[in-house]
Amino acid sequence: MREIELLAPARDKDCGIAAVKCGADAVYIGADKFGARAAASNPAAELEELISFAHRYRARVYITLNTLLYDHELSDAEQLIREVYDMGADGLIVQDMGIIEMGLPPIPLIASTQTHNHTPERVKFLEDAGFTRAILARELTLDEIAAIRKVTAIELETFIHGALCVSYSGQCYISYACYGRSGNRGECAQPCRMTYSLLDRDKKTLIKDKYLLSLKDLNLSEHLRELMDAGVTSFKIEGRLKDENYVKNVVSYYRQRLDSLIEGADYRKSSSGHSTVEFTPDPQKSFNRGFSAYFLDGRRPGIVSVHTQKSIGEPLSKVITKGRDWFIIEGGKELNNGDGICYIDDNNILAGTNILFSEGNRVFPHDNRYIKIGLTVYRNSDHDFIKELKRKKIERKIDIDLAFEERPDGFILLAADEDGITAEFALTGEKIPAQNPEKAAETIKKQLLKFGDEIFHVRDFRADLSQSYFFPVSVLNDARRNLVSVLEKNRDNAFPRKEIAIVKNNIPYPETELDFTGNVLNRLANRFYERHGVKILRPAAESGLDLKGETVMTTRYCLKYELGLCGKHPIKPETVLLNTGDIKEPLYLDDGKRKFRLEFDCAKCRMNIVLEK
Repeated sequence: MREIELLAPARDKDCGIAAVKCGADAVYIGADKFGARAAASNPAAELEELISFAHRYRARVYITLNTLLYDHELSDAEQLIREVYDMGADGLIVQDMGIIEMGLPPIPLIASTQTHNHTPERVKFLEDAGFTRAILARELTLDEIAAIRKVTAIELETFIHGALCVSYSGQCYISYACYGRSGNRGECAQPCRMTYSLLDRDKKTLIKDKYLLSLKDLNLSEHLRELMDAGVTSFKIEGRLKDENYVKNVVSYYRQRLDSLIEGADYRKSSSGHSTVEFTPDPQKSFNRGFSAYFLDGRRPGIVSVHTQKSIGEPLSKVITKGRDWFIIEGGKELNNGDGICYIDDNNILAGTNILFSEGNRVFPHDNRYIKIGLTVYRNSDHDFIKELKRKKIERKIDIDLAFEERPDGFILLAADEDGITAEFALTGEKIPAQNPEKAAETIKKQLLKFGDEIFHVRDFRADLSQSYFFPVSVLNDARRNLVSVLEKNRDNAFPRKEIAIVKNNIPYPETELDFTGNVLNRLANRFYERHGVKILRPAAESGLDLKGETVMTTRYCLKYELGLCGKHPIKPETVLLNTGDIKEPLYLDDGKRKFRLEFDCAKCRMNIVLEK
């Protein structure tokens, strides 16, 4: 039976704990440096607290150390790895291959998606090099994932929800080239979320100031079983910069979806316990730019959000009636005081306002001037839902079977949990027959089952006594508390930590030469590739390269296809942005300061973006 892992993001300790409570089998989180999210670093004490909490449920914690490292940072990175290993971290997500050359503790290594894991050959190499898991490129189709699984036994992790990088991960250099902030160093300026104008060969403006590289968010909730069958091991939610409400909502949603698929199938979740949330999760109510399945089922139009890079939230309906200071939407969807709504205005720009109150089906917004009949309204902030996420109860319990048995010298309380871990606590002393047997039996059961906020839930209770005995309530409560303490300690001692030591080898790398896109920034990374038969032609861009005239992004997303200009795969564009008359190539993107030439590799269905000199 194959284990399936739901992997959640954690901006900080509290987000991580919330994710575990909501059913995450694992969380990934940054330490205090080198974590590819400069705004999401965490001190050692909080990491230790999260690891301890997660391990109670057999959930795992992976530390992100997925930036490229300069030579002067190598010793600090090695020390950090030893520290997180000593804390009990369950894995290390890395990009820089120089880490393998270090003297590492036996912590499992996970190849970040930043290592461009997009072919069977590359993933097979990572497996041979000692990695236990590869985080797959987001651009892969189901068939491509299945092809990787056929040649590897390594754990495969894939993103199923959240923001998308338009570039192949690890292959975007626009931020560094233009702003001096490297995405491979965790400081991306997010140029893909900026506006661009599209120009033709004669510098004629075809499209002006649109978000031509800003993708909608990923949502593969309808494809989970297909991914399982294709060989995916870990299902990853993006969002290490998202808040706790986002984590609660999205993790709970995917927990419920996966549980419905796992039940009765040849799969099981990789952690213990079951989660209960007192709200109905809905990913449309959390930050999103609209959703797509990206390339999972092949190339499809409508994956870009050209009018906005912001969250549009939950689609409601169209405005059917409007008054001076109110409007009515089709279906009478209820909107509440404090809700935020948005819409695309006449200038194709995202606009929005807040709701003051509703009367029946009439909605009174703060600003009604630009709302028109026929306009599609979205709710990007659901005030009541946010309050629910904050106040509703969320808990995770581990099932145990409890038995209270009589022994010649007293009594014993026994527990066995769902993982087969056992505990016992003996009660000695005089056996006092009960004067009221029925009440005594009721008291025993009531007090021994009073687990309250403990992490255990009694699935089955059995009392095996020769007759009814009297027990003071305090004695029963002490027995229960002591049993819980013993069981928790036994669970801690039995935690199945995976320890895997890297054995260096010289397995050939799939390529014999690498340019700056190989992201080799330090002497240890250079040594790693040399050992695997690679010649480094140019070091990483972050070494100080001038990238003018270079390809600064490679992407499977194709602007010509999205605009309906592709001769190979002609489509009707979802959003008509230009007249498809006489368009002279090459095409350029212009951000107002720089121009980028677009090169279309039609044989591979890829687009390259070149920074003009």
